[in-house]
Amino acid sequence: MKEIRDALKDEKLTKVAQKIATFILDNMDEACFMTSTDIAVRLNVSEASVIRFSRALGFSGFMDFQKNLRKSYSEKVASISSNITVPSERLLKSISGTDSTDITKLHFRNSINDINSVVQKNSSSVFNEAAELIMNAHRKYIISSRANTCVGSYMYLLLKHMMNDVYSTNHSSVNMIDVLSDADADDCVIVFSFPRYSELDQSALEMVAECGASIIVFTDKPSAPLARYATVVILADVDTSVFFNSYVGVQFAMETLCAALSYKLGPSNEEKLKRIDKYLGRHGLY
Repeated sequence: MKEIRDALKDEKLTKVAQKIATFILDNMDEACFMTSTDIAVRLNVSEASVIRFSRALGFSGFMDFQKNLRKSYSEKVASISSNITVPSERLLKSISGTDSTDITKLHFRNSINDINSVVQKNSSSVFNEAAELIMNAHRKYIISSRANTCVGSYMYLLLKHMMNDVYSTNHSSVNMIDVLSDADADDCVIVFSFPRYSELDQSALEMVAECGASIIVFTDKPSAPLARYATVVILADVDTSVFFNSYVGVQFAMETLCAALSYKLGPSNEEKLKRIDKYLGRHGLY
């Protein structure tokens, strides 16, 4: 829920409060049915700390906070609880626990689960809000690094076909800090951030957050490092049975956002698409 994510932005947040916030964000489906005593015992903190945390968010007490938490959960804006290990650990685990003859069905099942995670953990209003931010922005910047570039590059292509002033931060001659140095409060930054998270991405978002730009973060859980800077968070699982992340769910989430944006824009980019087709068609490129 947004109140807890906003609380995580507070540099003065105590370690105990940080611990409580992270637990609730990543285990909302369980936490919304726990008492303040249950949470205190689980986290080995005092019940008073849990109650103080609730009041710090502006609620009258824990019961008021819990009511709001259950409402958020019922609207399916629930958090993700995923345990992502380092690639070498995942590789050993997949080799020891998977029959190669079942790999097609296994990967299919994991992919379906990742797509379902997008539907379960994001309401339609999330995509509509993100689409509005993009539509109203002057410049649109896309941040993606390492494995995340697969979806970042695809989104760059789709947005370029729909709108003007779209920029990618993936350049060999300049880094993303250089590209984003011109960003201001009228702009929108879209970032893809999944384990293992990039510290350079975080520095870039710190810079654009300071200038007041809108920020859309695609990530795996509400307590992920970059979620605290987000205007809108779009959640997707990247779980697989092998050593690498699966971006099937992330691409589905990205395409859903682009679909929402396309519906809002209507035929406004028709002439642009015709102009692109006119010249690319000469070379057999479509």
